[in-house]
Amino acid sequence: MFEFPEILSIPMAKWIDRIMEAVLENFGGFFDLIGEISLVMLMSVERVFLAIPWFVIVIAVGFLGWKILSSVWKGILFSLLLMIIGSFGYWDLAMMTLSIVITSVITALIIGIPIGIIMAWSRTVEAIIRPILDAMQTLPSFVYLIPALMLFGLGKVPAAFATFIYAVPPVIRLTCVGIRGVPEDVVEAAKAFGSSRWQILFDVQLPLARPSIMVGINQTTMMALAMVVVGSMIGAKGLGMEVLLSINRIEVGRGFEAGVSIVLLAIVIDRLTNALAKDTQTTVAGS
Repeated sequence: MFEFPEILSIPMAKWIDRIMEAVLENFGGFFDLIGEISLVMLMSVERVFLAIPWFVIVIAVGFLGWKILSSVWKGILFSLLLMIIGSFGYWDLAMMTLSIVITSVITALIIGIPIGIIMAWSRTVEAIIRPILDAMQTLPSFVYLIPALMLFGLGKVPAAFATFIYAVPPVIRLTCVGIRGVPEDVVEAAKAFGSSRWQILFDVQLPLARPSIMVGINQTTMMALAMVVVGSMIGAKGLGMEVLLSINRIEVGRGFEAGVSIVLLAIVIDRLTNALAKDTQTTVAGS
């Protein structure tokens, strides 16, 4: 009497299993192709980072910090933070992690910004996509590993796929917010001068929405870094794998070094992308 009636149970697990089986049966070749292309991209980016001498990257990051933040000392600080990662012996692993993050973020921008633009243009599309974005940001990050594993198996590709799914919502939302925030009178003035819809988008809306989009890029990058340890559970090598191994072997010092390396990498990327967003906002406001 006190048990939940079986007649009201919803066999969602069976439905999802059947859907995934149908997808793999009918589109398995397509996902294999996507996996091969993604793997080539990932390995190409990784080879580039591993081929560049460590001191070149350290100097380049310090120079970027100086130019973007207009502070020599902050540029030097960023260089020192990267050197700390190298001093732990994790430089190559950090570059592997960075390659997955950058590939996932670039994919998120290529797909996310156009979706954000379409959402800004159509209230109907926004009403459909917004609940999906809510669900994507609410689900635990571990959940994304399940479809990634089923579609792509183990390795870097499913880790990048799961990272992309987890990190793409902010850039979609903030692109939509940025374009919606463009003053209507500015758009009407552009229409009055005979501008087409695409001219208005590229010459008016996107430049004015750039600060919001840059914040979206910053948030997407940070969320991609947050998936580093989770991605290591399905075979992605890098700093996350070191954290996972240290947990399994109860090696506190090793885990602390790997964790600090992830934090330092996140600090450098966050400060640089956040400064770019603020610089863009100042430039747009000044113009």
